[in-house]
Amino acid sequence: MARKPVKKKAPVKSTGHSWDGIEELDTPMPRWWVWTFYLTIIWGIGYLIAMPAIPLVHGATPGLLGKSSRADVAAEIAAVKAKNAPLDEKINGMELSKIASDPEVGAYAINGGHAVFQTFCIQCHGSGAEGNKGFPNLLDDDWLWGGTIDDIYTTVKHGIRSEDDDDTRLSDMPVFGDDYLSDEEIASAAQFVLSLSNRQTDPALAEAGAVVFEDNCAACHGEDAKGGREVGAPNLTDNIWLYGGDLATITETITNSRHGVMPAWSVDGKLSEAQIRQVAVYVHELGGGE
Repeated sequence: MARKPVKKKAPVKSTGHSWDGIEELDTPMPRWWVWTFYLTIIWGIGYLIAMPAIPLVHGATPGLLGKSSRADVAAEIAAVKAKNAPLDEKINGMELSKIASDPEVGAYAINGGHAVFQTFCIQCHGSGAEGNKGFPNLLDDDWLWGGTIDDIYTTVKHGIRSEDDDDTRLSDMPVFGDDYLSDEEIASAAQFVLSLSNRQTDPALAEAGAVVFEDNCAACHGEDAKGGREVGAPNLTDNIWLYGGDLATITETITNSRHGVMPAWSVDGKLSEAQIRQVAVYVHELGGGE
């Protein structure tokens, strides 16, 4: 049988480069690969024309199809808000103390409050509401401004020392180290404060500090040092400390004061009325609410 002649391939041209006797050939790319590459170029050009793609100074080119992921998300949010509107309206019209026990809106309020808390509050109060240095623990029974649901609602809505709300919670502890009290008086007052929670102190300094406390601190913290919620003054007789209860920290607090700030969440539409009520219910239900 006659053999079918083998078609010989044309020799591949050399690029003219050679390294250590190894010659570089100018081998052409496979046809399928070349056409695939051309198709990707065509597809890319079509995408640039049809979809938002090219960044500009104030946004990106909109594309012929007008596709926008931001608009899609906004539409989804609007749809959810419209669906929840009747529940929000009912929450806004209810007494705060009755929301959690209501069979229709109770679970919705607590779940919504949890979502609000996880979005806006955990940065300061922690993901579990256990607080951080300078930011109160919301799980215990120690409340600077009161722990009833109405108190919590007011604090969330108007904030603490917020410059944006005229109804904010407002108090001002003096800077006693600013030529107000001498170093000796501050040291004795710190010793007295330590003694209030039955810790080891210098008896002589603590006794002198009792006089300093009565003259300068009792007006806000009370004669019994159990605090004053009308001005956000903490109870100094327990072992719950916002900034720390060691001698150095107490001395620092007396010397330079503390002026923590919480935003007024009702200002500039940060949170809606329904969201403020929801998060107030959620915080109250955590276990520390009164």
